[in-house]
Amino acid sequence: QVQLVESGGGSVQAGGSLRLSCAASGFTASRVYMGWFRLAPGKEREGVAAIYAGGGFTSYADSVKGRFTISLDTAKNTVYLQMNSLNPEDTAIYYCAAKSGSWSGRPMPLSSRAYNYWGQGTQVTVSS
Repeated sequence: QVQLVESGGGSVQAGGSLRLSCAASGFTASRVYMGWFRLAPGKEREGVAAIYAGGGFTSYADSVKGRFTISLDTAKNTVYLQMNSLNPEDTAIYYCAAKSGSWSGRPMPLSSRAYNYWGQGTQVTVSS
């Protein structure tokens, strides 16, 4: 049974940091693509970061590049999103996702359509 459980959301001031966790069960996270997505009020769902640990691959949206870091702890089967230098534009519900199976066509790791399993989401609020 595939499950993804996010935690670590909360409220921080601009310039602060927060680390989100995604505990995976029912599969080996390092063998698939894992991603973080966010949904902000009035905006489309945005792919924030993705990781394929088995291939040593990571990808980031331009809006978070240099500030956010995605990582995976194989022992805990958990994916993390370290968020630094937060600003109010980062306020959103953050979702963890996993992709099962193979890619049909070119891989698009920051596309939400590619992912099969989703967590419940965790709220991140950044105040100015």
